[in-house]
Amino acid sequence: MNLVDCKTASKTLKSGLPIIFPTDTLPAIGCLPKFSNIIYEFKKRERNKPLILMGSEHKHLIDYVHESAKKDYENIALKYWPGALTIVTPASEKQAVNITSKDLTIGLRIPNSYMAQSLLRETGPLLTSSANISGFKGSNTAEGIALDFPSLKILGPIPWGKSSGKASTIIFWKKSGDWRLIREGEVIVRELY
Repeated sequence: MNLVDCKTASKTLKSGLPIIFPTDTLPAIGCLPKFSNIIYEFKKRERNKPLILMGSEHKHLIDYVHESAKKDYENIALKYWPGALTIVTPASEKQAVNITSKDLTIGLRIPNSYMAQSLLRETGPLLTSSANISGFKGSNTAEGIALDFPSLKILGPIPWGKSSGKASTIIFWKKSGDWRLIREGEVIVRELY
């Protein structure tokens, strides 16, 4: 297993390779936004499935949010982050290259994980997905993930702290004050009801 600390992980990411790291939900595979294609290759993931941009603070992600959704984004982010909530909004025109889905939206999240936040403070926002081969249930341990991704570096130390093992809640911004539930998870967003 190729364990690394945050500084070494940052160097690996700058070289274009992804790394594996723990979050509060499921372990993640992440890369710098300009290298987004690499996650699809490692995961054998269909290119039409979007990735999630994770940051360490909501202010690090706000430039990726379209102007029309910024106020609602901040209201939700300040209430529910860090935590197991992914917020999908229209993407800012200036940040839309290689990081959005075909409908020009972007999923954003701040994990409630000390290790993940330490990494994200070191590297800046990372495009992420769950650390598994697409279509297969992944492991929740570094040791198990190392079997699926033997060539990738894994953020240490291990064992990682406790995580829920469940995917995040996903909400989608429709228009001012109007959110829709895409996937139910641990976080209950009161603004939806």
